[in-house]
Amino acid sequence: MSRKAATIALTALAPISWGSTYFVTTEFLPPDRPLFTGLMRALPAGLLLLAVTRKLPRGAWWWKSAVLGALNIGAFFPLLFLAAYRLPGGVAAVVGSVGPLFVVGLAALLLGDRPTVRSMLTAIAAAFGVSLVVLKAGAAFDTVGVIAGLLSSLSMSAGTVLTKRWGRPEGVGALALTGWQLTAGGVVLLPVALLIEGAPPALTGANLAGYAYLAFGNTAISYFLWFRGIERLSASSVTLLGPLSPITAAVIGWAALGQALGPVQLGGMAIAFGATLVGQLNPAPKPAKAADGAEPFISAERNGQEVSMDLEVSAVRR
Repeated sequence: MSRKAATIALTALAPISWGSTYFVTTEFLPPDRPLFTGLMRALPAGLLLLAVTRKLPRGAWWWKSAVLGALNIGAFFPLLFLAAYRLPGGVAAVVGSVGPLFVVGLAALLLGDRPTVRSMLTAIAAAFGVSLVVLKAGAAFDTVGVIAGLLSSLSMSAGTVLTKRWGRPEGVGALALTGWQLTAGGVVLLPVALLIEGAPPALTGANLAGYAYLAFGNTAISYFLWFRGIERLSASSVTLLGPLSPITAAVIGWAALGQALGPVQLGGMAIAFGATLVGQLNPAPKPAKAADGAEPFISAERNGQEVSMDLEVSAVRR
């Protein structure tokens, strides 16, 4: 296996892990606690990475980390969960799948990157494949939920482009930068969760196991693999690994929750997976240095792809 193929395979583990979020949330976590869940996912993971790396931001990176953490975590998580609670999972996943198109537009405006025909067509094909996998006939559209889903994608896309624009400090690795963003995002979520949802709920052993998985396996490790892949691959190829998340969610729903997979869903999986493979064939131009001389680096979780094929409001709130 070539080094590039190995990097792609390791990076793909991140969206595959994110595809398990719905199952863990509905089967192991207390209901109606989206903000607390986002907090428990981000802050412990961020503090762990800070303890491991023993690096803190310096100078301008204090406010840059705060901005990136707010966009990529602090705003993204609650908006994503709001969309998930107000929309059927299929609708929420399709709304979130427009993220790569937001990235293309913002990169053109802020970075001067001209989109290629292949990248545009591949992103559209991936979104279409996701829609076949998750969107059900007669799915309801809630205005607030749709707006929240679009804003969650826009928030993460803006964080992606700004991180690429700013790069990262010399001598600071992906693990440390991941810890900065997760911690900043968790700090943003803490007062919001306490104000809106009140004191934390009483937790069972199953709840604690679920939160431990989300914080460390689903977030700390997965984000590190994702950011590491972004350093070594082109932004478009990494972004187009995102469809692996709803595909994984659909497979888990079929295997563990008894959800049906018909010919349309299987065809959508094939299209989305094919778009993912084509996305890895895109030429990866040598990244330019950031404007301040820092190393170029992109921080992005695939927008909205943690929403599974069947996140019905009634199921989440049971």
